[in-house]
Amino acid sequence: MSTDETGDYPIIIEGLCNGFGDQLIHENLSLKVRRGEILGVVGGSGTGKSVLMRSIIGLQQPRGGSIKVFGNEVADGIDAQESKDIRPRWGVLFQGGALFSTLTVEENIEVPLRQFYPEISDNLRGEIARFKVKISGLPEDAAFKYPNELSGGMKKRAGLARALALDPELLFLDEPTAGLDPIGAATFDQLTSELQETLGLTVFLITHDLDTLYAICDRVAVLADKQVIAVGTIPELLALDHPWIQEYFNGPRGRAAQSSQDRGRKAKAQPDVAKALPDVAKALPGVAKAMDNSRESGA
Repeated sequence: MSTDETGDYPIIIEGLCNGFGDQLIHENLSLKVRRGEILGVVGGSGTGKSVLMRSIIGLQQPRGGSIKVFGNEVADGIDAQESKDIRPRWGVLFQGGALFSTLTVEENIEVPLRQFYPEISDNLRGEIARFKVKISGLPEDAAFKYPNELSGGMKKRAGLARALALDPELLFLDEPTAGLDPIGAATFDQLTSELQETLGLTVFLITHDLDTLYAICDRVAVLADKQVIAVGTIPELLALDHPWIQEYFNGPRGRAAQSSQDRGRKAKAQPDVAKALPDVAKALPGVAKAMDNSRESGA
């Protein structure tokens, strides 16, 4: 086990290069993600925010550079054993939820459980899935619905429930509040914050939503000029004189978001999340043991 595995930075990126054909997206990009933080990732259209996320989780092959996740180098690809060891430790909410349309919400959540823990019984798998539905803020009957029966906000919550299926340490969120009304977006922000705090997650959050940045992000990474040009708290970023940063955070929408935060506007709470989590020990006594046994048998 490397020092990075147990250190302060579960994600370390150095000198990353990405491109498509003659188009260079990232050049010598570097970034460290701190354990336990909610890191917002912003940048103009075409700066490669989603490409960066896809590179970290192994869906995009970089042209060069290093990406270490939990101390494991993933930039050169992930083999079968590394996939089994690393992938259960992160969860991903893609834009729009990316649910399988022919599966119910419960069945969607069960997909990663079947892949990484096939020995878990059908009954236990179903209980886990329904628990994830609950902590994601969905009504219980949503577990048995198909994606086309859900609203846009419910699809995102269902996608979040699937991302949390394996109790990950890392949570990747790609534009989670896009397309939501202001109340729905604020509620989702609050849910994300509560889950991060309760579950001890490290969150990599791509967003254009300034309210989200002000409300829940510990730090913000800014992509521009093919690199991460700055990482810091919003006050630290506001002190920089880069034109894009100033236009983004000091433009009309940026000032409105800052004003809302200064007035102490809070997103609607999700009290069921924190209350529901301790119940898993009672309702699902075999979950942790089953997953631990699976990890040990695969070691």
